[in-house]
Amino acid sequence: MVNILLLGLVSFFSDFASEMVYPLIPLYLTAAFGATPALVGIIEGIAESLASLLKVFSGYVTDKYHKKKRLAFIGYSTGLLYKIALILSGSWAGVLAARAIDRIGKGIRTAPRDVLVSESANQDSLGKAFGIHKALDMAGSAVGILTAYFLLAGLNGKSIDFKSFFLLSMIPSIFGLIALLLVKEKKTAYVPKKREEFWKNAKAINGNLKLYLVVAFIFTIGNSSNTFLLLRAKSIGFNDQNVVLLYFIYNISAALLSIPLGKLSDRIGRKKLLVGGYLVFAAVYFGFAFITSQAMMVAMFILYGLYTAMTAGVERAYIAEISPPELKGTMLGLQSTIVGVALLPASVIAGFLWTGFGAFAPFTFGALLALIAALLLVFLMKGRISATAR
Repeated sequence: MVNILLLGLVSFFSDFASEMVYPLIPLYLTAAFGATPALVGIIEGIAESLASLLKVFSGYVTDKYHKKKRLAFIGYSTGLLYKIALILSGSWAGVLAARAIDRIGKGIRTAPRDVLVSESANQDSLGKAFGIHKALDMAGSAVGILTAYFLLAGLNGKSIDFKSFFLLSMIPSIFGLIALLLVKEKKTAYVPKKREEFWKNAKAINGNLKLYLVVAFIFTIGNSSNTFLLLRAKSIGFNDQNVVLLYFIYNISAALLSIPLGKLSDRIGRKKLLVGGYLVFAAVYFGFAFITSQAMMVAMFILYGLYTAMTAGVERAYIAEISPPELKGTMLGLQSTIVGVALLPASVIAGFLWTGFGAFAPFTFGALLALIAALLLVFLMKGRISATAR
């Protein structure tokens, strides 16, 4: 449990640092460089997809060499480089380069960190373990966003000094690296293996897992960057400061619900939570498409936090428990890669739908794909997804 809490604190501080900056990125791009929604979508899509290509490779290296903590440390260290690159950026291309650095770091650290979490938990409490980790992760995001909100409030209407924000956000990144140094890694002797062994072991992959990876790709095509949610809120009258507060509401909602919903998935199985999460997402995206009330927009951000709590930790627990042990890191990385690759067309499609047809179009598209994903899980996924579903 100590390891899980430490890994949660690593993510807490890392996301504290990242989310001080993230809600400002679309504002920075549009205010400083005149970026359109389409360009914002291209930047976010390229950054996410470039990083995603590293996730499966990072998972493979984790399984082969068992250097989980070292790989995670390298990945989290890029958080400092990200802020430096933002400070030095003088155009939207510079912001793109900075976002790529940040996402590459995430690509390196995600799989080894998730393996560390799974190895620190009992098999019958994986949902709880990943729920705790996700709760601390989202709590860090919430604190970072709230910090940005109060810093913006202190400006009293003056223009935002974006680069000062980027500099301050480096402080929690350093605390996250210190917490990671305290994590104890389960030592496993390295045994050289032939490279083709992955393909031999792949035959043993559970059919439900293969299906879920396909469904996750379909769903993600409609799940564009969260920057579009922030731009949508601004389009109905929220100012920059209140847009940041909305993002805080989403993160605190996810943080509060992640542990109880993770524990619930241990009891009733993962499938019900995943299907329910996709249905909630569809309802939220239909809401973003058509509502014009600011009060309803607040409700949509709360429900978006519910969707995250129902799916983010639960899907990682599912993949960790149903993957062949020798491919656990690879499969966790592969899922992240598949999702990341889908984010490029997702964000590009969303940007062009918004620019060509209006703000309702990308959210309607995303809601429809979420409904399709939910139906595929209901009718094609066999049995109860749980620790006994091997």
